[in-house]
Formats: sequence, C-alpha cells, structure tokens
Amino acid sequence: MRTRMLALTSAACGAALLGAAALPASASGSAQEPEADAGVVTAAELLAEVRACSRISKGGYRTDSGSAKATVPVCGTRDAVFWKADMDIDCDGRKTRVCNRKTDPYFLPETAFQSSRGEPLDSAALPHVVVPGPSKMWDYRKSGLTGGSVVAVVYRDRVRYGVIGDTGPTGIIGEASYAMAKALGIDPDPSTGGAESGVTYIAFKNSRVSPIESRARAQSRGAALAREFVGR
Repeated sequence: MRTRMLALTSAACGAALLGAAALPASASGSAQEPEADAGVVTAAELLAEVRACSRISKGGYRTDSGSAKATVPVCGTRDAVFWKADMDIDCDGRKTRVCNRKTDPYFLPETAFQSSRGEPLDSAALPHVVVPGPSKMWDYRKSGLTGGSVVAVVYRDRVRYGVIGDTGPTGIIGEASYAMAKALGIDPDPSTGGAESGVTYIAFKNSRVSPIESRARAQSRGAALAREFVGR
C-alpha cells in the first residue's frame, strides 16, 4: 500500500527500451519457460483475447495521483479481469538493498498480503501486482481475486507471471513490484523507473498460488492458465 507518484519521467521510457534480451531466472531459484518453447503463450496471443473491454468497474481509474483524467476501466471476461495502464514501481514490504526508505521516498515496510511466514512480501524478489483497494467503483474480491491470485503481465513482446501481492489507493491503477518490472525489462527504480503506458494486466479469477511467495508456482500455474485463456 503506497501513495502513488506523479507521472513518470521521460527517462523511464528510455530505460524501458533497454532489456530486450530475456532475463535469467532469479537467484530465488524460480524457473522461467524457454521463450522458444511451443507451449509458451505469446504476448500477441494474450493481447488478442483482451482487445475488447466489457467494463466491470463503475467508471475509470487514474494512473497517477496527478492525472487529470480517470481513463482506465477494469474489464472482465468469463475467466479473467484485465486493465491496460502504466506501471509504477511498488517497493513496499520487506526492507532490502533496493527497496528501502533511501531508494523509495514512499516506502512502507508492509504489504496488504503476507508471506506464508506471516511476513511482508519481498517486492525486490517476488513479481507481484498491486490492485486498487476495494471501493464502490470496483472491489477485486467480488471478481474472484485475492492475495496470491495469479496474474499475467504483458509489456511489448514479453509475458511474465506473478501474483496479486498488495493493494493501493482506491482511485488509482497500474502498479507492480520491483521484481515484476525487472522481469519485464522495465526500469525497476522506485523513484524514477516504470513505464508510462503499454502495460496489460490479466488477473485470473478464482486462482491462487500457495505459498504466495513461490515464484516457481506462479510461473507454472500462470503458464497453464494462460494456455486455457487463449484456448489451447
């Protein structure tokens, strides 16, 4: 849970262009499916399934606290909920070398959902997504989502899987963890990083990874749900 920053700087866009090469598996031991594997669902396949929006939110969300207009709806399908927005960087939770009060002026030592050990999540290590707190506009819980629900995030030609790990302001959308940004080739710096647009978040209904902190389980479950979602 955090106060969102104002619109990202143009420097973030330039940084997001770097990282075109696939990243190695993290030190936590999570495995990622090979890009060339015929069983891997591509970004294009997922985006084709979310071209049309059947809006389930009562209005739109802002992407930043300083945004003049609320233009982002939350959309629904039979199996998933999705939105298309920017990406701000969530560094809240466990204090690490890259996520702390010195690196992130909005740092909070807690997350809405906790690990299996009852501790805040590690945003530097766990790819996760932030959803808006429940409100009259949209309550994620009524869409079959909760902490640990599986999420596919698409940016350019990359797809990465994670979980819902935190909640944010009720009127703002478009935020993910340091680890998720890094996996997508987006600058993960909590102060200057992120992506100004072009990020698609797809949260699969009634899915849940346990323990929530398992990157490997989020990857394997996400890959399977994505195959079902595109009709494989």
